[in-house]
Amino acid sequence: MEMESKKFELNDIVEMKKPHPCGSNRFRIIRMGMDIRIKCEGCGHSVLLSRREFERKVKKILPNEK
Repeated sequence: MEMESKKFELNDIVEMKKPHPCGSNRFRIIRMGMDIRIKCEGCGHSVLLSRREFERKVKKILPNEK
């Protein structure tokens, strides 16, 4: 039940359950809709996930440092 209560916004930094192959585990949400595009903060590679898959794979929202 708790997973549904998580609200994601554009430019949020999230931590996924598995790190990116480059070693970083910080991703910025750069597009939202039916699909969510996240960009690796380490190497700049972007990944497109369905919202359902994203919600399943996300671990937590990290504090946003500007």
